[in-house]
Amino acid sequence: MNVEEVSFQIILNGGNARSLAMEAINMAKTGEFEQAEQKIEEANSDMTKAHRFQTQLIQGEARGETVEIRLLLIHAQDHLMNAITVIDMAKEIIELHKKIK
Repeated sequence: MNVEEVSFQIILNGGNARSLAMEAINMAKTGEFEQAEQKIEEANSDMTKAHRFQTQLIQGEARGETVEIRLLLIHAQDHLMNAITVIDMAKEIIELHKKIK
């Protein structure tokens, strides 16, 4: 798989993970905590997929393969980091909504 394909997989899975985490927050707002937790699990699954693609690039570089740094790859990394942050914050927000209810 080339760097563009890997980048698109990171964007796809990272974006899905972020969206699922946002859905989880919205479910927690309405007291749907079991569904919110399910969305977090789905988000974690998609984030893990994105992370695996990122790991492929890192391992390739460790083997001495040259990875061309392109804007698309930087964009993909941005998606992954945003997904990680939103999932972490969503977990905290869900817990806060549980305490409020």
